[in-house]
Amino acid sequence: MSVSCGLECVLCVGCVRWMWKRLTYIGAYDSETWPPASPDDFEPVPRICQIIMAVSDDLDNPKLMPATRGYTQIDGAGVHKRTTYDEVGTACPPYIVYVDRRRNEVVLAVRGLNLVRNADYKVVLMDNKLGMQMFDGGYVHHGLLKAAQFILERETETLRELLRQQGPDCKLIFAGHSLGSGIAALMTVLVVNNRKAFGNIPRSHIRCYALAPARCMSLNLAVKYADVIYSIVLQDDFLPRTPTPLEYIFGSIFCLPCLLFLFCLRDTFKQDKKKFKDPRRLYAPGRMYHIVERKFCSCARYPPEVRTAIPVEGRFEHIVLSCSTTADHGIIWIERESALALELMKEKEKATTPPAEQKMERLQSFKEEHKNALHRAKTLDVPHAIDISKEETHEGACPASSSDTHSETTSSEPKSAGRTSWDELVDKLFTRDDDGKLIVNRDMVARDVAIE
Repeated sequence: MSVSCGLECVLCVGCVRWMWKRLTYIGAYDSETWPPASPDDFEPVPRICQIIMAVSDDLDNPKLMPATRGYTQIDGAGVHKRTTYDEVGTACPPYIVYVDRRRNEVVLAVRGLNLVRNADYKVVLMDNKLGMQMFDGGYVHHGLLKAAQFILERETETLRELLRQQGPDCKLIFAGHSLGSGIAALMTVLVVNNRKAFGNIPRSHIRCYALAPARCMSLNLAVKYADVIYSIVLQDDFLPRTPTPLEYIFGSIFCLPCLLFLFCLRDTFKQDKKKFKDPRRLYAPGRMYHIVERKFCSCARYPPEVRTAIPVEGRFEHIVLSCSTTADHGIIWIERESALALELMKEKEKATTPPAEQKMERLQSFKEEHKNALHRAKTLDVPHAIDISKEETHEGACPASSSDTHSETTSSEPKSAGRTSWDELVDKLFTRDDDGKLIVNRDMVARDVAIE
């Protein structure tokens, strides 16, 4: 009897300890060891938020933005194209093409999930085929990739012409929120691997801002493209932390707290090594920017701060049981808190303005941090992780295949006269086995795609 009572006591103590640790875990813990972001790197985020909101809002009579603020960072004259649900059908959410002439940028932004539109669930989210869609040496979300291909098929010629008009220094920006963030991230991966379709635009001139990012690619790809994809997470946002397939999350949006609790319980008993060994496990893409604004045992919002890193372990793996998990997912809150954080960062920088040499060192540290993350992924034996030492050796032997001049998956002939087939690009990067399953076309990758 005493033995059974002792076991019950141990079990009760263990359960209480687990519940205490889970219920007291806050989103700020995910990035507590990360360095602060610089205002120069974070400066585009509030503006990008406004461009995404402009997809479904009237710039002259805004409904999403407060009347006292409005869309102060974008100009209505810069809207080159804005699509509606009638135009895109069920293939993808609406998007906007915006030309920022003052900053010399061309922006393609995709709106987030529409909870009352079935097509966003059935055609995009639920077309996942987890474990079947391989791309560029990793796994991606099938439905999001198809939506990315659809948009690029429609807008490649438009983007190429706008880039030509703006000149060789123009930057190409992809952006999205929630569902749209995954589409934007995969569009970026496609464009980076086919830069000839955009006039050989340098890789350094391509950027993606994924707001409240969806888990859309495997860990090796998330780290590989960290130099071009920036993910922005507000405090306790549930989406980048939830490893369950996206269709289950949004299909259960009205009982989301119960779902998050169940997956929190399941992940407690799943070792990190097993997570790394699962090549089909999807992650939030690229470099992470975490906006932290709440402290332990407090629902009040404090002056926000922004931290950044390219994590391999601890990549938002802990679900936060918080009353703000869904509120922090809203783009209105992200825009507001990112703007406030940027103001505070600029004020702090004025007090201690770094010289130009330090800013150059920060740029170099970004590149070094990306290399270190790639090394770390290889050390942890992440499936399909890049061996950066071999790539550096290859680049040294073949200078022509550097990040800004490498050969693409398209032919050497210019395609300005014709339309780029993004389905053809995807087909080149994977093939099918005898059972019809998709596998990496390693011969094509080795021959035509420069892994950077």
